[in-house]
Amino acid sequence: MDGRDEGSSEMEAPIAVDLSRGSAAADLTGKVHQLPCCIKHDGPTPVSQYFKPKPTEMEVDGLKVEEAHFRGRKLHGTTVALPRGYSGFILGKKCHDQGNNGMNSQGWVTAATFEDITVWNHDAIPSKDDAFLRAFHWFTAANALHQTVTAEDLESACIDWELV
Repeated sequence: MDGRDEGSSEMEAPIAVDLSRGSAAADLTGKVHQLPCCIKHDGPTPVSQYFKPKPTEMEVDGLKVEEAHFRGRKLHGTTVALPRGYSGFILGKKCHDQGNNGMNSQGWVTAATFEDITVWNHDAIPSKDDAFLRAFHWFTAANALHQTVTAEDLESACIDWELV
């Protein structure tokens, strides 16, 4: 069994992800929101006509608090920049036939990019203790784990067991 459907006669090519920032990729910085709900709709909608966040005078843990309403519920949110060196990507599916060889090329292309995200809560004021914001701490840990270790780093980390 090779993972393909038994009725499928076409060979599948590997899936590729193109993260290049072509001219077709829109910049959605300031327009990406993480809402505390599930929206069962897939398609265009005039979001900016109905969802209108407003700044407040509140600041918690150094985070400026915004306010909005969604379906009658009051939301509090904050906009946070992605960590330095990271970017957000919104991908769109691309699929096209590669001719008569029976191979389909499937993949993802960059539809838009963003440099910040607004995180919303409906039951609490945003703070640095929010699970979504705490996940950003992993970027620092991941960078430390993937740095090259030099001989000097190893020497300074060695424990002299004779002194212990």
